[in-house]
Amino acid sequence: MAASKNKHLLFHLILGLVLCLLIISAAVTFTLNFRPLYHLDMHLLDIPGLSGFSESEILENYNALIDYNRLFNHEPLHFPTLAMSETGRIHFEEVKRVFDLFGYLTLILLPAGLIGMIIARRFRQRTYLRVAGILGLLIPVGLGAAVAVSWDKVFVLFHELVFRNDFWIFDEVTDPVILILPDTFFLHCAVMIFALVIIGSLICLRLSFAKKSSNQHKSH
Repeated sequence: MAASKNKHLLFHLILGLVLCLLIISAAVTFTLNFRPLYHLDMHLLDIPGLSGFSESEILENYNALIDYNRLFNHEPLHFPTLAMSETGRIHFEEVKRVFDLFGYLTLILLPAGLIGMIIARRFRQRTYLRVAGILGLLIPVGLGAAVAVSWDKVFVLFHELVFRNDFWIFDEVTDPVILILPDTFFLHCAVMIFALVIIGSLICLRLSFAKKSSNQHKSH
């Protein structure tokens, strides 16, 4: 009996982790492809005024970058009107590999999570939802606190951990694309990712407790 309970607990822990990773990877992938956020920031941050480029030129080059980062895209990056250095090209290739990782994780974890949830119905428990919800809240809350203290330090540390070179430090002369990608835009992307992860985690917790409440009603 104890061995069976331990197996069930391990199953719920693993499934909870799978769902948590699914929420995070889906949030990153969605934010990357959510172009209205950049359109809003273009006006909010006055990117045309700061960069010296027109709105149409900015959007043309931004869309080229997002299209390049789409999953399953294997075409080389080409900015319609902006120059790009060799180190800049290498960095964008590295960035694409990171985003592709999150995209593939989403595609793999989604069916894995659904299958796990179908199997979990046999146990008549949803412990995995509480695991996913709690883990999903801890990560953005912890990272969010660090961002609130110093976004600049988090931004630099992230690049130093993910990339093994300093090619991410752009020179606006050789890579003018950096002029249309201000740090504040990336901050807003991080906030959106945190928000989506928190929403997904709260939904998991709500479903978990709703199921528990339903079971209690049936017992009465």
